[in-house]
Amino acid sequence: MSDRSNAVILSFARAFASLRDGLSVAQRIGDTLWVANDETTSLERLTIQHAAPGEEVICDEHQSFPLMAYLDLPIPESDDEIDIEGLAFDHDQGYLWVVGSHSLKRKKADPDKPAQKNIKRLSTVEADGNRFLLARIPVVQQHDSHELAWVVDADGRTAAQLHGNALGNDLTREIAQDEQLRDFLRIPGKDNGFDIEGMAVIGSRLLLGLRGPVLRGWTVLLEIEPELDGDSSDTLVLRKIGPHGRCYRKHFFALNGLGVRDLCVSGDDLLILAGPTMDLDGPVTVFRWRGGFPSDEELVVFSDQLETVLEVPFGHGDDHAEGMCLFDLGEDGGEVLLIVYDAVAKRRKRGELGVEGDLFILK
Repeated sequence: MSDRSNAVILSFARAFASLRDGLSVAQRIGDTLWVANDETTSLERLTIQHAAPGEEVICDEHQSFPLMAYLDLPIPESDDEIDIEGLAFDHDQGYLWVVGSHSLKRKKADPDKPAQKNIKRLSTVEADGNRFLLARIPVVQQHDSHELAWVVDADGRTAAQLHGNALGNDLTREIAQDEQLRDFLRIPGKDNGFDIEGMAVIGSRLLLGLRGPVLRGWTVLLEIEPELDGDSSDTLVLRKIGPHGRCYRKHFFALNGLGVRDLCVSGDDLLILAGPTMDLDGPVTVFRWRGGFPSDEELVVFSDQLETVLEVPFGHGDDHAEGMCLFDLGEDGGEVLLIVYDAVAKRRKRGELGVEGDLFILK
């Protein structure tokens, strides 16, 4: 198991202070920390300041990167959120990958409205077209920091995204043919519908964690391999890597009935942040799967093949762990995991601009 070792204070520019209320992803690249609020269409970069052992770590010097400056969003002229739920850095190729939830949403009931209007609201299911985004953006080093770039002339790297539109993309079209998963595309994410949360880079392939559906207690991870579409420099398609000519592989994990909230790679291991698929507070657990993906086969991973490394504290109606990344090595060389939260509790807010994330030493 693991211990909370310290806090990280994320401080945002004044015009962006509301971002701290709901962070969904985290990714460290050198001395920068990249996060996102799932109700926006941008990525946020913070600079990690040096801290002595035992001191709180400050991440500030906030800069916002609107994704429409690098990508063709399906609905570019609106405020429709991307619902960013996965962020992963490809250290070998220098790309930052980002993925939206690909999920539908159901309207919430409003305590100020009469019963019949709330019944109508709870019957309304909507799709935000920007949620169907899976893309990569080059990361470049500028003046001792890291920035996003649309194109890198020095090595030919370009921003690119999976072929699609406001109604779906190549991945959802593939899933629409899957006998196990296709029916869940029509169900909102928080109703155990199709909902991507978490992404990890494994060589040339991506792992996409599903918060839902959870099938009789079994969680699904999708493995895909995006590549440029012929001579295109900005459009990605999916290689056929699965059985029966499919463009994906399915892997099933026994996570005690929980769905994926985030993924990250630790050496040859995969860390899985798992939480409820429905709109519940907890439990929240970090599992370690040792050895990663040793074969090109679809896998069924039972609970005795997983190690529980952390039970994450959660609140009542708040403090929902949503994003994680490896942050640093501890004094004894152990891994230190950063976890950031959605629906943050009031006690986590620091002043007018800051919010507290947690560091845990993994043992």
